[in-house]
Amino acid sequence: MSSPSQRSSVGWGVKLLGWGCVLLGLVLLAGGLWLISLGGSWYYALAGLGLVLSGALLNRGSLKALWLYLLVWIGTLGWAWWESGNDWWAQLPRMLSPTVILLLMLACLPTLVRNRRRPS
Repeated sequence: MSSPSQRSSVGWGVKLLGWGCVLLGLVLLAGGLWLISLGGSWYYALAGLGLVLSGALLNRGSLKALWLYLLVWIGTLGWAWWESGNDWWAQLPRMLSPTVILLLMLACLPTLVRNRRRPS
């Protein structure tokens, strides 16, 4: 049996979400950089970078991942409001996926808090 220091600091579910965030973030970042080169919105590049960094922090078991992603989510909410105003149906496709990711990150909270309390 492996000792606690040899085990991964986070479970496979947290790692899976972390890598999913990194991969999705890379896609958004690449598309966002292309959009910037065409004179478009910076939102996708910034959100992609935030998602990549959040995923990397999540893979390390850091609680900072949740705080960073919360900033990305709030930025997304602001962008959605700027794009579509208070039209709920127009905001739904802009906010659904980011909100699902936020809920999944919140589900990781017990593991992240437990990991933070563990002595190094």
